Formats: sequence, C-alpha cells, structure tokens
Amino acid sequence: MGNLHSVAKALEKVGGQVELVSDADALKNYDRIVLPGVGAFRDCVAALKESGMDAALKEQLAAGKPFLGICLGMQVLMDVSYEFGRYPGLGLIPGAVKPFPADHPQRGFKIPHMGWNDVVISAAKETHPVLAPLAGSQVYYVHSYCCMPANPEHLLAACSYGDYPFAAAIGRDNIVAVQFHPEKSQRAGLALLEAFHQWNP
Repeated sequence: MGNLHSVAKALEKVGGQVELVSDADALKNYDRIVLPGVGAFRDCVAALKESGMDAALKEQLAAGKPFLGICLGMQVLMDVSYEFGRYPGLGLIPGAVKPFPADHPQRGFKIPHMGWNDVVISAAKETHPVLAPLAGSQVYYVHSYCCMPANPEHLLAACSYGDYPFAAAIGRDNIVAVQFHPEKSQRAGLALLEAFHQWNP
C-alpha cells in the first residue's frame, strides 16, 4: 500500500537485500519482514486477508522473525481502527487506532499531522535497540490517525501533536513498528533502518 519503492531503496542503502513479496507462501524464505503502508486501514487489511498474507505474517511473527511496521503498517497491528467506521485489525498488539481530536483544526493543528516532530523515548525503561539511534533527533510524520496501545509496556516511544500525545513507536518481542516514515526522515531514518537490519531479538 503506497511507499514500497522508497522504503526498499532506503533499506538497500543501509545494506539490506530487499525483495517485494506478494506470495504469502514465500514469506517464510526471508530473514526479516518490513510492512510499510500509506492509505486506508480497511483497504490494507482487506488486501492482506485476500492474499493470505495476514495468516502468513502471524505465522512468521509467532516463529520469532524480526518485523518492522511503518505508518499504516504499524496501525494494522492493532485490534481495531475507527478510520471511516470500525474495522478489525490483525490483533497482534492490543489497542485501537483513533483519530486526532475533532477540534484540533479549530485550535490551529491541521489534520493530517504532517512534518518533522519528536520521538520521546521513555527514561523509565530500557530503550529499544531499533529506536536507540533516534535519541535527540526529529523524524517525519504524515498521518491523521494514531495508535493507542492497551498495554503501556507496548508503548516504546511517544510524540505530541499540539497537546495530544500519541504512540510514535510500539512493539513487543520481535515486533517493532513506527508511526513516522524512516524513509523520509533522512539520516535519523536511515539509522533506524540500519538498526533494524542488525537487530536480533
């Protein structure tokens, strides 16, 4: 869904050998998986289910394969999304995808949230190794909806748009996912992709 080419090029730049996979059965042949995405939640989940990629993803992630979700690829991990209705997600990380507050534009905060912003990593727990290179950096966001994980342990980093906090990164075990776009985040984004390329959960 969307930004496959630019993500592939960025991964190649940090040493990855990248193949675009449309055959669900072939997913088992790879060392790690990246799910990028832009567009509508409902359409993305429908495409994953239609291709059988949803079941293949769950099988590979249950087996411990490192996974990176980007933007919509993060949101589809959740239980449910309230984007243009109510739609079930993959249920890999408990929680919901919700819009920014309805009054945000009236208070001067345009939707979508677009541009450079922070990644605030909690000082209360150990920094995730994939996110460690982002310390002190800003990254590039483009989104109208955001993830609200049910379990605070799954919140790896946060950001605020105006006075509204949201998840910048979520994860558990061998899964890490980010709301921002590493492929648009210049040096910081490449550092994150390199850290994912080297990550062995």
